[in-house]
Amino acid sequence: MVHDISKALEIWILQSLMNFSIILGIIALGLAIVRLYYDSLEKRLTLRVSIELWDVITIMLVDILLVIVVIVGYFVLNPDIMADIKIAVPFVPTAVILFAVALVLRLFHGGHDVAHPNFIRSVWLMLAANVINIAGFTFVMEAASGEYLEKHPNAFWAFLKTKLRSNANLELSQITFWICFPVLMGVFLWGFVSAVRQMKKP
Repeated sequence: MVHDISKALEIWILQSLMNFSIILGIIALGLAIVRLYYDSLEKRLTLRVSIELWDVITIMLVDILLVIVVIVGYFVLNPDIMADIKIAVPFVPTAVILFAVALVLRLFHGGHDVAHPNFIRSVWLMLAANVINIAGFTFVMEAASGEYLEKHPNAFWAFLKTKLRSNANLELSQITFWICFPVLMGVFLWGFVSAVRQMKKP
């Protein structure tokens, strides 16, 4: 009984983290693309210190949200958790990789500068990741309920629920893991190498 309760609590926490990270990805994209809004607010600031602080905060907030999204994505991208909670595969793992690439571009390859090409690339990557996440969340993770399908059988919804959910299709989960996990580790390594190179610059 205690084991069942603790397992259910673990699954609820992990599922909530996963769902919350999808929302954070959307917020990060929104904050990254509203530069004109930032500029209009910045004009209301009078002290130079407050303007510089505002610039730092608006940049860091997007980065912090992306870090959270990538960490949660890495955390749930393992075979045991994927078997426990419903993750849209390969939607969510693919989106995590795109968010990670966008983060590396922002942190180490000029992606904070609106005039730099990597800023636009990072925005497009975040957009693609969010579209993939939204599609996976809406059509797979939160597909039509079992009660609805009992009264209205639908092959489309049934396929999505039984074939593209990680906890319903363990084979696809394993395939997704063995493809996406090494790619994500490669992005992490790229970020690490980029950081080291930056530190070596005079």
